[in-house]
Amino acid sequence: MQKIIPHLWYDKEAKEAASFYVSLFENSRILSVNVLENTPSGDTDIVTFELAGQQFQAISAGPYFQFNPSISLMVACDSIEEVDTKWKALSEGGKELMPLGEYPFNKRYGWIQDRYGLSWQLMLIEGDQPAQKITPNLLFSGESCGKTEEALKFYTEVFPDSGIEFISKYGPGEAATPKAKINYAAFKLCGMNFSAMDNGFDVDYTFNEAFSLIVNCKDQKEIDYYWDKLSAVPEAEQCGWLKDPYGVSWQIVPDNIDEFISKGSKEEIQKVQQVLFKMKKIDIATLEKVRFEKE
Repeated sequence: MQKIIPHLWYDKEAKEAASFYVSLFENSRILSVNVLENTPSGDTDIVTFELAGQQFQAISAGPYFQFNPSISLMVACDSIEEVDTKWKALSEGGKELMPLGEYPFNKRYGWIQDRYGLSWQLMLIEGDQPAQKITPNLLFSGESCGKTEEALKFYTEVFPDSGIEFISKYGPGEAATPKAKINYAAFKLCGMNFSAMDNGFDVDYTFNEAFSLIVNCKDQKEIDYYWDKLSAVPEAEQCGWLKDPYGVSWQIVPDNIDEFISKGSKEEIQKVQQVLFKMKKIDIATLEKVRFEKE
């Protein structure tokens, strides 16, 4: 099971967006679609899907959060044709952030927000292709700008099988804001590739709940561990969600959470959901008690 799963929040478009993304990548598919009824956001679609063999999840839960470039998906393309084809598809109804073209750091690169607001960085990678085609990228802006290296040290200490692999710093005058220090960093969390950078422009793309990271936990001990390590904003704690010291949203959940929210009769599922929605940190024992108790 993938330990960390990117999670995407949409108003009503989760199924539509997931189907669109699946159409763009080989080795991609919709894994499941569940509907949670009578949530605080009404009936809610949860879509689990794979892109290039990597797992993602999307939810339709109302117009409360909007994507911005603070977290984007970097795609390693093996040909100029692939870059151009994906760029054309993602551009339809989207917004160009950095024009498609040749840059000092890459022969064929572009940064685009798609029609749903999700940001993508497409780049040509010549030669051997990385095992992980899509890499989440964190753009530290506003109050978090200049804290990329600090954040990476924090994350790699929290998660096992992790480490900082590469750090490149801005040269004198390269960034428009003096706060920016790191222009690119590569790191791993639980064996999964991530990248990060300080925003070199004085634009505040604040991390928010539109793009969060799910951590699948094997037991309550693991839930307690990640919750204690990551949670830094008490008012953001809700139903397994938290915000870390840099504003990034995480969902700390049991790895069998789908069994609690989709298995059983309609009445049993709703009973479990009602308890779950009132929790901050998830308590597995309480959910199991509610799930299996008899009327």
